[in-house]
Amino acid sequence: MGATKSRTGVITKVTREYYFVRKKCFRYKCRMPAGEVEERGLRHQLSAGQMAMVAVGGSIGTGLLLGSAAALEIAGPGVIFSFVLAAFITLTVTMALGELSSMHPAAGSFGVYGDLYLNQWAGFIARAGYWAGISISIGAELVASATYLAYWFPYVPALFWVLLFSVLLLLINLRSVGDYARFEYWFAMIKVATIAAFIVLGAGLLLSGRVKPEYTAHGGFLPRGSLAPLLAMGFALYTFGGLEFVAITTGESRSAAEIPRAIKLTFAVLASVYLGAIVVLVGVMPWDRAGVAESPFVTVFRHAHIPAASHIMTFVILTAALSGANGALYAASRVLFSLARTGWAPAVLGRLSASGSPKPALLASSYGIVVALVLEKWAPKNAFVAILGAALLGMLLSWLVSLAAHIKFRQKVAASQLAALPMRSPLGAWGSALGFVLIMVALLETSWNSRLTLVSGAVYLVVLTAAYFLLKKRAAEKDNAL
Repeated sequence: MGATKSRTGVITKVTREYYFVRKKCFRYKCRMPAGEVEERGLRHQLSAGQMAMVAVGGSIGTGLLLGSAAALEIAGPGVIFSFVLAAFITLTVTMALGELSSMHPAAGSFGVYGDLYLNQWAGFIARAGYWAGISISIGAELVASATYLAYWFPYVPALFWVLLFSVLLLLINLRSVGDYARFEYWFAMIKVATIAAFIVLGAGLLLSGRVKPEYTAHGGFLPRGSLAPLLAMGFALYTFGGLEFVAITTGESRSAAEIPRAIKLTFAVLASVYLGAIVVLVGVMPWDRAGVAESPFVTVFRHAHIPAASHIMTFVILTAALSGANGALYAASRVLFSLARTGWAPAVLGRLSASGSPKPALLASSYGIVVALVLEKWAPKNAFVAILGAALLGMLLSWLVSLAAHIKFRQKVAASQLAALPMRSPLGAWGSALGFVLIMVALLETSWNSRLTLVSGAVYLVVLTAAYFLLKKRAAEKDNAL
């Protein structure tokens, strides 16, 4: 089979994602009928704005809205430096994903890049590790949603809300990708609009003197020491998690021209929202009262004389959790679909409904709901922390594989192909190399401060590697028997 032309117009040996690579399938041997090169399943309906908002909705979760206090406790006002460095690392990932997805638009995204430019092991652990981790986060967000509703409905069992929201999200995701994206667009917009209002109102209060700035109060800008911002890096980096959703959506983009706009818009929105919010947050909240005082969002809205501020923020936090779960379910189902189409998961999970939704993969990805409920109700508290640590590792694995693949991509791709891409990284290979090193440093730092995260992450990686060799051995035995 010869080379084919992708939607970017660049001559390449791949078209979608389940494809033939160098005249063979990603995993072992091809079973696709002769002449059938392009997969005709996933619908290409997403605009740049919809792709970006799916990623933004998946990224902006309860971490910024509720968990900012934890970072403030670690670094004090110096947490601003933590977020600036996290934004730079995220920029290197953004540029790498933009260039790679322009060449290879695919729902398998980072797994496809690993397959093409690194090796099969990297492609497998990127997708399998990400799928397992992001699926768990679905359940965690739904459990959180039920907790927030106790503010209004204290006597309704949490299980009722989890089941209700689970059914709702499954129904949304089972519709066509266009319908899903329209819903998620406005769902995510609630969070973006609220945080934008927080930034504007907070800046107004600080500049007008109605709220005394807290940047240097209570021990100065770095009360925990000059290295404290590095200790908060893990939290800051995690808040940007979800950026990779935009690469997953490229498998359903309307055209190649939408991809660069979606990538750039996603980073611009996330960087503006996170950096703006953290600067205002540090200004209005005394760092030594973090975790004790009310939410800084409520503080700002109350000072601005907005009525029912606590009710408004409860609603926004609820939508944040549900939007995050909705985006995570979309991403998990597409990654599992990619694993099935490339032979690493049962073929049934690669089937599509009449609307173009990967229904079996979608239902399988909802397992995280059950796992989260079981852990929340019966397991020790540290078990839940451990599995969320594995979820973080799954996200960072996808980033690391993308950065490493981009370095190899830059070494292998012809200058003419690079010049024809609709998006090129101004940082080049060196930017990806620097991003890779910084993420590894953040991982080591987080692991050193949390031995539980280190152990759970190591076990997670060992299990993924064992699964890879087991599946590869079975595939080889099956092929030899035929």
